[in-house]
Amino acid sequence: MLSDLVNIDPDCFEVPDIDRLRATSSKHPPRILLLYGSLRERSYSRFLTQEAARLLNAFGAETRIFDPAGLPLPDGAEIDHPKVQELRKLSLWSEGHVWASPERHGAMSAVMKAQIDWIPLSVGAVRPTQGRALAVMQVSGGSQSFNAVNQMRVLGRWMRMVTIPNQSSVAKAFQQFDEAGRMKPSSYYDRVVDVMEELVKFTLLTRVYPPISPIATPSAGRAARR
Repeated sequence: MLSDLVNIDPDCFEVPDIDRLRATSSKHPPRILLLYGSLRERSYSRFLTQEAARLLNAFGAETRIFDPAGLPLPDGAEIDHPKVQELRKLSLWSEGHVWASPERHGAMSAVMKAQIDWIPLSVGAVRPTQGRALAVMQVSGGSQSFNAVNQMRVLGRWMRMVTIPNQSSVAKAFQQFDEAGRMKPSSYYDRVVDVMEELVKFTLLTRVYPPISPIATPSAGRAARR
């Protein structure tokens, strides 16, 4: 069948196989990186992220929360900046992401977008986000909205991530957290539980693919790119 595909190198072409997809040598807990989009002292997106991390830990995942304080604006520093390197290493470590942003002027926050912009689509042959599961959440000061999560879904697709169907949008966030920053019982909290459970399931399903997988692509010669 490959004789008709002159731009494909047969040695690099692999037909998907259900048995291989089911098999994985990954026995460690799912590795989830969580990003939030505010530097405020009382940040509801941070509170929501911390609540999500607690739930993920309860679901058996290993979590890391990136603190965006001190991260320079995109192109405002060299890539060897300590905060940039910290973020990129965490992305490479991760198998799934959680992005939680406040909605500001009908969009995700600049703090959230800056973090995503510092994570490149590719570093040499390595793609720091490709194939990783992604859950998106937002907090709003007023009525419920989905502008930020919708934007982050577009970005997730652009970053070649697997954005899960479920999502969380917490309206009037100032009413949903106590003085200690813990989320109060509500239908919003129940949704966050559902989202984190689904993220763990998707991460377990999708991480069977290695971070760098063979991809057969057309080129000027009979070659394939990994």
